[in-house]
Amino acid sequence: MKNPKIGVVTLGCPKNTTDTEVMLGILKEAGLEVTFDNDEAQLCLINTCAFIEDARRESVKTLIELADEGKELIITGCLAQHYKEELLGEIPEVRALVGTGDLTKIADVVKAVIADSSLRIVEVSDVPNDYHEEVLPRLNIGFGASAYLKIAEGCDHRCTFCIIPMLRGDFRSRSIESLVEEAKYLVKNGAREIILISQDSTYYGLDIYKRMALADLLRALHEIEDLHWIRIMYFYPSETNVELLKTIAELPKVVKYVDIPLQHSHPEVLSSMARPQKPEAVIEAIRKYIPDVAIRSTFIVGFPGETDEQFEHLHTFISEQRLNRLGVFTYSKQTEVPSGNMPDQISEKLKKSRRKRIMELQHGISTEANQKLVGRTIEVLIEGFDEAKGLYVGRSQWDAPQVDNQVYVQDPDGDVIIGDFVKVLIQEARPYDLFGMAKPAS
Repeated sequence: MKNPKIGVVTLGCPKNTTDTEVMLGILKEAGLEVTFDNDEAQLCLINTCAFIEDARRESVKTLIELADEGKELIITGCLAQHYKEELLGEIPEVRALVGTGDLTKIADVVKAVIADSSLRIVEVSDVPNDYHEEVLPRLNIGFGASAYLKIAEGCDHRCTFCIIPMLRGDFRSRSIESLVEEAKYLVKNGAREIILISQDSTYYGLDIYKRMALADLLRALHEIEDLHWIRIMYFYPSETNVELLKTIAELPKVVKYVDIPLQHSHPEVLSSMARPQKPEAVIEAIRKYIPDVAIRSTFIVGFPGETDEQFEHLHTFISEQRLNRLGVFTYSKQTEVPSGNMPDQISEKLKKSRRKRIMELQHGISTEANQKLVGRTIEVLIEGFDEAKGLYVGRSQWDAPQVDNQVYVQDPDGDVIIGDFVKVLIQEARPYDLFGMAKPAS
């Protein structure tokens, strides 16, 4: 290949998106040409996910489709970390594998592949604990005025259903100084909302500062001029302490939104998952210390051994707690982690039935929560224009991109600009959408 265009595909979570942006920044800095039109590409970089079985299937399907189109492949991320040489043997078009702890080597790998068509390279550290403190170049492919900031890598928890520590290594925080520097770079390049991500954001700082320091990081980020919103994803129940909650309440730029995967409510199921007990206590604390907060959580149904009684406990818990946002996943069996080898695995049919019941319950809860916003004027980040509806579309502070509600906005005075924050009078509520009128700019 001579000066090929490099295509890119990102699969999985926002943490993967951030990794892709860093790799693209490194490639661009190295003088390599990137294209977002894979039809133009000879060589494709695919940043894969292997968190659950469905994610693995999607990753493999994407690889096969690109190979069938005649593309040569560089596989990065979790699938590369987990399967290493197996992918080389199964897919002849794979030219290189780059593990989760080796992403900074991407330019050298690509250059080597381009220079020698006979090479098949594996850059996958057995223990993916490499994490760089410096601010690396990034090519933003995210949502307009929002940008993700990965504050840590890996995880020290050992939930029995989760493969992340195997794929990403132990928890490693970045320093407050480096994160502030990167956030300033993102804001300078147009970000108005910074979304903090890691596998466990509340654990931030414990490894390098010997204390949980997320509150300190929030205060430092709050000082950045032109930054309007700071959002935190992935709280861990037992680490959501009073200092952190008070800091969220006190800092105007920190949105009043808590994303806290609780996974279940029944003590025996939580014990089998190796998850913290008493989820109702952390919900009570969040609501006590953060007025007007929206709580998002996720739950797993059909965990091995989950009885009808234990599922009903979860159903009742969700009915009573009235969480603003909710995601429900059917348990995904993986034999590499303890839960995959537990007895009493639940049938797919029963898992799906249980998920359906929870989602039907949440449909009503979400409708009720949104109805309470009718008549209120709220701030909305405008992210686009819906041609079919003839309305602008955006998000409130209580909604994360791609997972939560949207707000559709009429603009009678022609003042709305994509990327701006607009005051919107909410006039109609549906289960997962709001509709309102932009108020005149003052």
